[in-house]
Amino acid sequence: MVSVKIVVGGGVGVGKTTFVGSVSEIIPLTTEAVMTTASADLDELSAAPDKTTTTVTMDFGRVALDRGLILYLFDTPGQHRFWLMWDDLVSGAIGAVVLVDTRRLADCFATLDYIERAGLPFVIAVNGFHGQFQHTADDIREALSLGPHEPIVECDARNRESAKQVLIALAQHVMSLHASAPP
Repeated sequence: MVSVKIVVGGGVGVGKTTFVGSVSEIIPLTTEAVMTTASADLDELSAAPDKTTTTVTMDFGRVALDRGLILYLFDTPGQHRFWLMWDDLVSGAIGAVVLVDTRRLADCFATLDYIERAGLPFVIAVNGFHGQFQHTADDIREALSLGPHEPIVECDARNRESAKQVLIALAQHVMSLHASAPP
């Protein structure tokens, strides 16, 4: 059996905790804290006005893609003030899911920059809030300045099978990169 670490990142309120919770086969470990007025000047939440809790360290889940491959999922906090955790969370990861909401695509730029600088293979998972996918994969690819080899997958972070398809796409992407790498 092989176990690997996957990081799930994205902007505040994009659905990272929901994604990990929907696909995890165990009750996920979460570090959700109630948001208070003390963070009002620190966190930009206009795009997620109904958000009442936030991840302050990480969330952790586990999923078996098959009998031989176990994925350990670590989601990252979205607020910049919690990014001190990212180096530790990314250490040892084989890849990342960058969860995006196309209604506020700019919220994923910092995450995508970090993941690219870390040299992690990644997939873009477009979380279709209320089943709405307002932009094509080509439009998203252009807006994020991605090459043709980076997978873009539509998903519903609340749906286990949908989240699992994102993880399968990432696993396939990582394996294809390793297969094409020079020996």
